Amino acid sequence: MYRSFFKRIIDFVAAIFGLLLLSPLLIVVTIGLLFANRGKPFFIQLRPGKDGKIFKIIKFKTMNEKKDVLGNLLPDAQRLTKIGAFVRKTSLDEIPQLLNVIKGDMSLIGPRPLMTQYLPLYNDFQKRRHEVRPGITGWAQVNGRNGISWDEQFGFDVFYVDRISLSMDFKIFLMTLSSIIKKKGIYSDPNIRTFYFEGNDK
Repeated sequence: MYRSFFKRIIDFVAAIFGLLLLSPLLIVVTIGLLFANRGKPFFIQLRPGKDGKIFKIIKFKTMNEKKDVLGNLLPDAQRLTKIGAFVRKTSLDEIPQLLNVIKGDMSLIGPRPLMTQYLPLYNDFQKRRHEVRPGITGWAQVNGRNGISWDEQFGFDVFYVDRISLSMDFKIFLMTLSSIIKKKGIYSDPNIRTFYFEGNDK
């Protein structure tokens, strides 16, 4: 009952409350990023959701679009703005996804939505992460975030899918707050990146 009904209600109510509570801060960040990114405060990208359905995820844009003389984007480290570094370090870049939660594309808690190009690379076990709505935070994120392997992440994702409950979601929420406060597993250095998933035969 929680998985099929109450979880969605809690997501919707909590997302609206969260946006109202954080609206003053979001307005300030939006204005700051408007100037830093030449009128583009938001980053929008296609991601797969529940059952692999594609949706548009929205985040705060932490990097500008500066290019070299050949027209190629500069390295991430050179494009990360000062305010963008702060927004990323404090995980504020994820907050606009509350709009995705309200729309029903995402949940507050669930497997993080990955790149669309990974879809054909998943094996049957890994595909199970799409049996539920993706989340702003999840079991994998509070157990290592960028510092774990792909196999570990998919294992954590499917573990969550099989054990969804109110108590588990509340536990992940509290662990997420703790991680943000301690900055555990959060990389503000753009040179530290997760390797792209290339698939496997497991």
